[in-house]
Amino acid sequence: MTTALRFAEQAVAASVADAPGSIKALRAAGAESFKTLGFPTTRNEDWHYTSVQAIATAQFTPAIDRASSAGVTAASLAPYTFGADWPLVVFVNGRFSAALSTLGALPTGIRVLDMASASAQDADTLGKFLGTAAPADRDGFTALNAAFAGEGTFIHVAKEMVIEHPIHIVHVMDERGAGSMSHPRHVMVVERHAKASVVESYVSLADVPYFTNSVVEAFVDDGATLNVVRIQREARSAYHIGTVEARQGRDSHFLTFTFQTGAALSRSNVYTVLGGEGCGCTINGLYMLDGEQHGDHQTRVEHVKENCFSREAYKGLIDDRAHGVFNGKVYVHPEAQKTDGKQTNHTLLLSEKAQIDTKPQLEIFADDVKCTHGATVGRIDETSLFYLKSRGVGKVLAKQLLMYAFAADVLETIENPVIVEALEKLTVERFTGSSSH
Repeated sequence: MTTALRFAEQAVAASVADAPGSIKALRAAGAESFKTLGFPTTRNEDWHYTSVQAIATAQFTPAIDRASSAGVTAASLAPYTFGADWPLVVFVNGRFSAALSTLGALPTGIRVLDMASASAQDADTLGKFLGTAAPADRDGFTALNAAFAGEGTFIHVAKEMVIEHPIHIVHVMDERGAGSMSHPRHVMVVERHAKASVVESYVSLADVPYFTNSVVEAFVDDGATLNVVRIQREARSAYHIGTVEARQGRDSHFLTFTFQTGAALSRSNVYTVLGGEGCGCTINGLYMLDGEQHGDHQTRVEHVKENCFSREAYKGLIDDRAHGVFNGKVYVHPEAQKTDGKQTNHTLLLSEKAQIDTKPQLEIFADDVKCTHGATVGRIDETSLFYLKSRGVGKVLAKQLLMYAFAADVLETIENPVIVEALEKLTVERFTGSSSH
């Protein structure tokens, strides 16, 4: 056993010993599973193109051992909150910050609690969902998250309620988070015919090394809609593993968008089970990588019942020596007749050394289905570039315009115009070199 793995297991054991009663079982299950699973390796098919050796060999200190930084203020968060007056949940260096969070104006029927408050105030309701969509034995990173469960958010939307504005969860690191690891777990429950939107932002105020390992468990009841936008723009020396597990009821709709542009190594997993007739999911994303960055996206859509639909569209822009990975799987059970599934992945390579490994997959065990998948890998279209240059547009600006147009196409699938505008601005900044990450 390596020193780093021994260090990780010692930290896990300490975490279980200190667990609050309501989440002790999840921590214990995570600790046991992590001992068996450990960190994944490239011998695992799902991790074939992504080595996590840099994480596995580091000795990160649990964020739960650290006090939140007093240096983070509302003003320092302002660039990351869209200029909007939305319900806000803030975690600083892995710890919930009540002082920076604003949750006082929520209507009756909509509850947003930090995990400690939820486990103290409504342990029974939380216990029905915590660890059920993303069980501790799913994989090594989910096990590690379970072993450190305690920081996170519990969102519960009562039946037929509609949240007017998104709930914004912000994870922020500053220089005091250097060398730390955080394992937030968010549980989102949207009851029958309710509708909610959640934005998750992972940001850094300093370029320091740290490790974020987050899990979202989403439960979308019959006729309900849940929209989750995840924005990962962490420090260039950070590591990020993010997993979203959804369970869907009849006629429900689950939408996710992943915006990946930060971290030295990042991995986004989005998994959903279409468990009710007539339900559907929309899973989109944009990744922009340069330098030596490595960004991985893994999706799995499981069609269990009939008359369900799934739509996936991921786009990527990869420059320098960066490496992108997309592995999307659509699995159709024998009972899932009249499935309608579509999956695409399009990537632009902006340099000779940039790489992409893309693997869209269909596994179909039903007869009456309509499923398509496809992937394209290319470079900037020379004809379009020539056209712009012939109209007096400089070469650099012409390339930037084409890259922006490529990215904006998928960004505009996000329903909230405030988020679209902000992410389009980030995209432009990325291409013009006026933003660090």
